[in-house]
Amino acid sequence: MESSSGPALSDCLKLLRGERDEQRLAGLLLATKFCNGEDKDSVLKVYGAVGDRFLDRLLMTGMGKGEAGAKVVEDREAYLKLAITVLAAFCRVPEIASSKEMVSKVPVVVEIISKLQDPLILEECYEFLLLVAGASENGIIIFYKTGVLEMLAPHIAGLNDGSRALELVMKLLQIVLNKLPGGSLDSECISGLSSLVVSIARQFGVLHNALKFDALHLLTFLLSSKSTLLHGALVSIPVSAEKLQALLLAESVMSVLGEHWLLEQSKLYDVHDTLPVDKNLLLVLESARVEVAVILNELAYLKYEASDSSTASAEVMRLKRQNLAISYSLIEKIIKLISNVSDSEGLPIKESTITKAINGLNETINLVLDFLQDSKDHGQRRGDDLLASVRLVGSYLAETPFACKEKAQGLLEFMFSVEGEDESSPFHSICFLLPMLCQITMEIDGCKVLASFGGHTTVIECLVKMILQHGASVEDTDLALLACETIINFLIKRKDLAIKLGGSQLVHLLRALALWTEGWNDPSIVMMAAGICTLAFDSTSEGFLLKYPDFDSNILESLAQLIARSLKQEELSNPTIGQLDLHQIIQDGYSQWVDQFPHVRNVVEQALST
Repeated sequence: MESSSGPALSDCLKLLRGERDEQRLAGLLLATKFCNGEDKDSVLKVYGAVGDRFLDRLLMTGMGKGEAGAKVVEDREAYLKLAITVLAAFCRVPEIASSKEMVSKVPVVVEIISKLQDPLILEECYEFLLLVAGASENGIIIFYKTGVLEMLAPHIAGLNDGSRALELVMKLLQIVLNKLPGGSLDSECISGLSSLVVSIARQFGVLHNALKFDALHLLTFLLSSKSTLLHGALVSIPVSAEKLQALLLAESVMSVLGEHWLLEQSKLYDVHDTLPVDKNLLLVLESARVEVAVILNELAYLKYEASDSSTASAEVMRLKRQNLAISYSLIEKIIKLISNVSDSEGLPIKESTITKAINGLNETINLVLDFLQDSKDHGQRRGDDLLASVRLVGSYLAETPFACKEKAQGLLEFMFSVEGEDESSPFHSICFLLPMLCQITMEIDGCKVLASFGGHTTVIECLVKMILQHGASVEDTDLALLACETIINFLIKRKDLAIKLGGSQLVHLLRALALWTEGWNDPSIVMMAAGICTLAFDSTSEGFLLKYPDFDSNILESLAQLIARSLKQEELSNPTIGQLDLHQIIQDGYSQWVDQFPHVRNVVEQALST
């Protein structure tokens, strides 16, 4: 930076004090060299020389509100950028930022933000607002005036993840909201607060950096405030009218604070007319259910009946799928909440409320199954909306596996075939159905349904894929164990089903289990994998397996060690009931096929003798 005593500053001040606007504009351009906040005296001299009236005229001209000729109209954007740049630079000096002249410009700058898209101008606008808000009480109070927050809120929702503008606005909101007055606020400010909650919630839902925690902090403050006025703003003004945004907010908060947040709402506000938790739960569920019903109907129309296949129509489809995902996610969380509450002692909600919720969920799952049936009838099996629908069905039927039984089982084969937009073959759909599959395959009828279309082999392929993708460190152990449980249920009943696994498929399964359990000591994994091996060995022999090029003595050794570990009593210190059952299955199975596997017998006998 040039010295404040140098000729350049003198020339700049002389231009700024000139009589013609051209001189002052040239002076302002030169002034940007001195207005970086490091040389306070220089900034004050420049600000004093330019005068607030000229800054106002420049700002209004840049906004298109001043009288101007053709040349000025052509340069309007440049004038606006210069005005905002200089204002932000001046406000790096707290004495200027706290002045009434700068405070009075806050509504004007907020209006500029609401109308412009230029990221550089927007950054400097937010920097100006942040500096003014942080400089004085008056700089904060101006944000509570009519229309300011209401104009600002919608723009915040669209800021890009990782942008400096978003970083600045988060800091701004922390300052503004922490000083929220307890007294009366006009209706437009209350409306602005409501819109602000929705905008922050949208950012919270998409952020993937440290700002996500800032968004959560702001949401927590707004939602847990004991201010009666703020409570009223959140439950009775535009948020309740913008149902989908309200559902997004609820889903976002539950993602971080847990499903039980929905049952704790009555404790957050110090008012007498709080909503009982039972009604609160049903209200959120019913709102989500209505959205699902409407969106599924609209999606079906756009896919199979509408003639418009334009880019605009594709964008409408994208938004509807996005909104469907929000409602689905919220319903999944409520399913989990009801399941946890039903299993706990001392129900926090009435049994009649749980019954109503379950009846509503049954209706919604039936609608989702109808949507899937419609897709099947039209030969459509690819799409993230279809995959999300399978996930919701799987989540619910995992808790109530025989709900919508006939319709769900009739669509099971189709659900196995559903692919996401980015998948080359079905995988996630099978993963989403595993919690349900391990329930229905406990009964012979469920196994028959699965076997009727070869679903058991698909589950085996799914488990093999999980293991081969990650080796011994399977990404989702719980999911892999569900696949194992489903396979064990099926293998136990295979003789009643008169179905035999193919040799190559059996080899692929055994190779994957050997890879997965190598070096593992987790009893759940060891017992589950050994259980599958034991049941699979009953239908083959050591000599038969070794004929396959993909199955060698090293794999056989790994499986033998696995069986040996599962049979040793010390592996079962404090066993679960499921592990005891598996231990019995392994013992009984081993005794039946041991003569067909001499190497395994040698390894087991040696292990048990030590």
